[in-house]
Amino acid sequence: MTHDRNPPNVYDAEAIPAKVRSEIELLLQSGDLFRYTRKSDAPVTLLEQEFADMLGCKFALAVSSCSAALFLSLKALDLPAKAKILIPAFTFAAVPSAVVHADCEPVLVEVASNFRVDIDDFKKKLTSEISAVLISHMRGHTSDMDQIMTLANAAGVPVIEDAAHSLGTQWGDQNIGTIGKIGCFSFQSYKLINAGEGGIMVTDDAELIARAIIMSGAYEETWKKHPKLQQACAKWQNKLPLYNLRMQNLSAVVVKAQLGEVPRRVADGRRNHDHVAAQLNTSPWFEVPAPLAKELRAPDSIQFNLIGFNDEQAREFEIKSKENGAPVQIFGLTEGNARAFWNWQFIEGETPDLPKTRNMLMRACDMRLPARLKETELDFIASAIKNAATFVMEKS
Repeated sequence: MTHDRNPPNVYDAEAIPAKVRSEIELLLQSGDLFRYTRKSDAPVTLLEQEFADMLGCKFALAVSSCSAALFLSLKALDLPAKAKILIPAFTFAAVPSAVVHADCEPVLVEVASNFRVDIDDFKKKLTSEISAVLISHMRGHTSDMDQIMTLANAAGVPVIEDAAHSLGTQWGDQNIGTIGKIGCFSFQSYKLINAGEGGIMVTDDAELIARAIIMSGAYEETWKKHPKLQQACAKWQNKLPLYNLRMQNLSAVVVKAQLGEVPRRVADGRRNHDHVAAQLNTSPWFEVPAPLAKELRAPDSIQFNLIGFNDEQAREFEIKSKENGAPVQIFGLTEGNARAFWNWQFIEGETPDLPKTRNMLMRACDMRLPARLKETELDFIASAIKNAATFVMEKS
């Protein structure tokens, strides 16, 4: 089936709010881009304060990427060399990469067909050898954080939340990213807030954030420009390596200008996701997993499972959906996909046997749904996807 109009653009981000352009111009004129140049109230510092307040946390540290935030979180925990870190097997390659960069070893836990951590496998693998848990809320899907925190707390193991895809998501009355010891968020172009690159970590632990501040690149006495943390930082000066992962002022201004847009983008993203999900779930060829009972998501994409497809049909569906104007990606069938655990060949040892995750990835589809899309565009996407499946399956 052909379509009589151009398909919607699902890649471009929203424009940066116009109100920030004068501030950007002042920064460019002054050349004041380094976060530690000003005596106080640098844009990065103001972003950290506002972001922490928005999430309800005591402290935040803005850095160069979410990967940097994850790396610094692991280093700030002062784990032993080769510490074993439990992570979901469904995540982006940057997550196990951060673990490896921190001189730790990833231990992969199964992920079920609903894209969330398999709790039985989590229990099995949370042994006395595990030093920390890094839960990735992949594509904004929240695993059962009540069970995960109960099990981790009983084992005396700290939890880091990779909330790169989950700014604005709630678990009961808690903001995702504030449930574990540390939460990490992304400002990369395809996330809810777009700075091109950038990340931030949040915590209520002054000792952890002080260590992260020093290692992020607060050399000499620049750490004194972090309000309320001078005492915590002072004892670590010259005692920790500097990785120079700072955020610069221009990125901070761009991020801060978008914080007020978060509630609208969350509401629009959830509306868009649910609108398309309702249509896909009318087809016998798809399943869009429902959220968990305590999960209130903030999605900017949709994931769904193919039902009854073999590999050849799944590949044909992927091709046909793109021809129809809906660029669907099947995680496990896309060559070199960075979200398929068997492609993480930088992890030492043999690729683990994870049949649940592998089977899920071989039929799990991914489609961007930016919050800016209108209902007519969403209908176009849903129709294009459904027509592609019907074309493939009804000719078989």
